[in-house]
Amino acid sequence: MSQNEQKNPNAPSSESDESHEHSEKQKTGDEGSHHAHMVKDFRRRFWISLILTLPILFLSPMVSDFIGISEISQFTYSHYLLLFFSTVLFVYGGKPFLSGLYHELSNRSPGMMTLIGLAISVAYIFSAAVVLGVQGRMFFWELATLIDVMLLGHWIEMRSVMGASQALEKLAELMPTTAHRLKEDGDTEEVSLDELQNGDTVVVKPGEKIPADGTIKKGESSVNEAMVTGESKPVAKKQGDEVIAGSINGDGSLQINVEKTGDESYLSQVMDMVKKAQQSRSQTQNLADRAAKWLTLIALSAGTITFVAWLLVEGFDFNFALSRAVTVMVITCPHALGLAIPLVVAVSTALSARNGLLIRNRTAFERARNLDAIVFDKTGTLTKGEFAVSDVVPLQDWSDEKILNTAAAIESNSEHPIAKGIVEKSGNPLSVEDFQAIPGKGARGKVDGKEFFVVSPGYLEENDINIDNNEIDKLHEQGKTVVFLLKNDQAIGAIALADQVREESKEAIARLKEIDVRTMMVTGDNQKVADWVAEELGLDEIFAEVLPDKKSNIIEDLQNRGLIVAMAGDGVNDAPALAQADIGIAIGAGTDVAVETADIILVKNNPLDAMRVIGFSKATYRKMVQNLIWATGYNAVAIPLAAGVLYWAGIVLSPAVGALLMSASTVIVAINARLLKVDEN
Repeated sequence: MSQNEQKNPNAPSSESDESHEHSEKQKTGDEGSHHAHMVKDFRRRFWISLILTLPILFLSPMVSDFIGISEISQFTYSHYLLLFFSTVLFVYGGKPFLSGLYHELSNRSPGMMTLIGLAISVAYIFSAAVVLGVQGRMFFWELATLIDVMLLGHWIEMRSVMGASQALEKLAELMPTTAHRLKEDGDTEEVSLDELQNGDTVVVKPGEKIPADGTIKKGESSVNEAMVTGESKPVAKKQGDEVIAGSINGDGSLQINVEKTGDESYLSQVMDMVKKAQQSRSQTQNLADRAAKWLTLIALSAGTITFVAWLLVEGFDFNFALSRAVTVMVITCPHALGLAIPLVVAVSTALSARNGLLIRNRTAFERARNLDAIVFDKTGTLTKGEFAVSDVVPLQDWSDEKILNTAAAIESNSEHPIAKGIVEKSGNPLSVEDFQAIPGKGARGKVDGKEFFVVSPGYLEENDINIDNNEIDKLHEQGKTVVFLLKNDQAIGAIALADQVREESKEAIARLKEIDVRTMMVTGDNQKVADWVAEELGLDEIFAEVLPDKKSNIIEDLQNRGLIVAMAGDGVNDAPALAQADIGIAIGAGTDVAVETADIILVKNNPLDAMRVIGFSKATYRKMVQNLIWATGYNAVAIPLAAGVLYWAGIVLSPAVGALLMSASTVIVAINARLLKVDEN
């Protein structure tokens, strides 16, 4: 995909001696400052031009006669005064368009500025010639109103453009300007973010923004990560948990060990991705660019043909023919067409970043709307990636709760994932004495003075302990891990654990099926485990016992079947498959967003976000198509009207009205782009 800078081809170059201040916290804000400057420049030019237009209107014979003050335009040398005001307006108000005309012709790429520049130049030069003695009618008031309307349209349009292009500024605003760094003597000092280094400890007070990525060293609090991950609910954080710069601390005080600053931080990486994605070319943009070039040629040709045709019609003079030609060139400006796609690109990229969907490859993102199949990695994607108790089978007259609490007491001193799963499930673990680990087999200990064991099936085999139970056999067939609670070599109960399926996974699979996307899973686990997960979720196809480096072969085989395939994984061992897929989706990347092989990165570990990517891709494409249809369809109606085909019915558009319609079409395109929503399906 091309990474050429996506500049606005229609933005006039306005010059100013004003310098742009670069804040320390917003080093990527140049583009936004430029847009803000352009908004200010067009606003100023519009109001000054509007003031200059008033004497031009009063001094123009046609206007002064119409409003009954003809004596104002009839005093000696009034036409020279009219020429003076019009010249000032033409030079000052028309400067952005004249500069654009020069640059487009210099680059041999005539476009919107060429049409406007030619229109106002023809109107001014011919009117000036009339003042100096050439026979004809002056177009000064039409020239003035045309420039006013064009400036107003650009002012409104640039405000919309700025709103769409301020993603980087809005992300940068998440960062505080200073941090409270903890000194060796226990006091704190206020320092700028640039002074922070990895290994520093910062204190974040309640309600403050977290200044750097790191790990909580001391304290507990809830942290609002909404503007970073899109998660509206504050997340509980304690010692050892990771925090992200830009998120807002809740009601607890935190000491944070700084681990990532500057370009390494999550927010900096996101800002870099947003910038690259906004600058990348949309495939649909290529179509719009070709249409805009053709529209420019059509406008120039239609203007010339209109001018010649009206000259050949008996009863119409040069002035009328020129007015029609100017109106055609103005109303046909491909401004809306030029903005139709870039504005949607800017809006969609900004919205996705603020909702935890990071787009690295726009071509892949746009292809997501046509997805045929999505292949999920199992562990950590469809499942939680951690053991949890799924079943308890009593083998004696013990309750499930008593079995769990006794087993949890034995396992409370173990760091094994199975032990953690049992302890977490237990509501009230008992106390244990004389704990002892049995390497590779389990653990033993005394609870209430009696000795208990929590052991694996291997321990039972070694000690010739036979358990015949259909329910336990079924758990084994499902690929679940089963451990046993023993008392005096007598089995009290069995506890089954499994990598738990996420509730979000069930909803995601169901919703994907509703839109006819085939759902598949690839895993290195055995077939029994894969079959159990597939049954739980209702997957269409599974691939089990697949080594990480062979997952890409599965994706390639699916592509050879003619399917457009997405791969959703954790972005680490799934890298080859993510690269091979038509759309590579890294799920649950968290703060580690530098996943080079993924096209789209989902910050939260939520498979439902994969569904949101597809829906958002479709919504984005709809906006692009809507804008293209409006921008091209508008011209199909406007060009004949501007040329005067309905003159016989009394419908004639002046250049100023043409400019108003052209500007209105541009504003409609801008507003439509800003109505895009992430959750639109």
